[in-house]
Amino acid sequence: MVLYVDDAGIAAATKKEVHDFIQELHDIGFDLDIEGKFAEYLGVGIEECSDGTRIMTQKGLIDKIIKSTKMQECNPTWTPSPQAALGSDPDGEPHDENEWKYASIVGMLLYVSNNTRPDITFAVSQVARFTAAPKKSHAKAIRTIVRYLAKTKDKGIIVKPNGTYDLETWVDADFAGLHGREPPDDRNNVRSRMGYIITFGGIPLIWRSQLISEICNSTLHAEYVALANALRTLIPIRALLKDTLEFFDIKSKSPMLFSKVWEDNNGALSLATTQKPTTRTKYFDVKLHFFWSYVYNEECNPDGWLHLDKCSTDLMNADYLTKGLGRQKFEENRRRTQGW
Repeated sequence: MVLYVDDAGIAAATKKEVHDFIQELHDIGFDLDIEGKFAEYLGVGIEECSDGTRIMTQKGLIDKIIKSTKMQECNPTWTPSPQAALGSDPDGEPHDENEWKYASIVGMLLYVSNNTRPDITFAVSQVARFTAAPKKSHAKAIRTIVRYLAKTKDKGIIVKPNGTYDLETWVDADFAGLHGREPPDDRNNVRSRMGYIITFGGIPLIWRSQLISEICNSTLHAEYVALANALRTLIPIRALLKDTLEFFDIKSKSPMLFSKVWEDNNGALSLATTQKPTTRTKYFDVKLHFFWSYVYNEECNPDGWLHLDKCSTDLMNADYLTKGLGRQKFEENRRRTQGW
């Protein structure tokens, strides 16, 4: 049973088991309304196809965003953001809140991006930075996202499990991506962005795009911080999943609950797998090497369950979480991760 406040979804092997469970809840005093099929949950539509595939979308909320920004007749666009990073624009004109409430639109966009639309996560993360004092340039960036959503409002995530219980993670970083987009004396001018996406059985489970809080001194530094942050999420998820599979006596095809992490930076990959700090990277020790004991190494740690491997930049599924991409690369990335 998945439960969020007073909304619940119940799954079982047969309908009778579901009804029996509901009756037990009634018998002990719970007042429940049965809404029928699990076609929508918390505003997320779940459409079941004839081949067993499910499509998760948020058409209703996207329509509300389009209406709230008065963009019903907008011209659609192919991508949710330009390739240039969005800066603070300190000298720009303020956004007119009488036109539409910036914070309200950002809140709705965050709910869409966090649930069914990894493809807008980077763009939404950018505009969310300026909720306190938005400028017209930031409102323009929101309109770009809305035009993209207007074109793709019936899309989301295609849920088609690959038959395994494998966890895979793609990690990427954009080193000093804001350089030149912020004033030279602003520390944000040299901040980097990280992104990662974790899949379970081939289905996107968790994705994230955010600026790295510390100032990274190199591409290796940025990529390694991104890797460490992704693994802070992956490690407890795997532990929870392992306990769940054991509780239900579900046997994974991979006895160790195979976990693969894809990294496209050679330096970060080498440091994580050989585990030999250099004079340039020994300051990572306390903060970023916590995951070493989980990493598989044929000689040093044959019992490790965390497999790190090289991924070419062209196949890096987290690429669209760290930067604006051209249409072709963006659509290829989206197709690999979301299925369309």
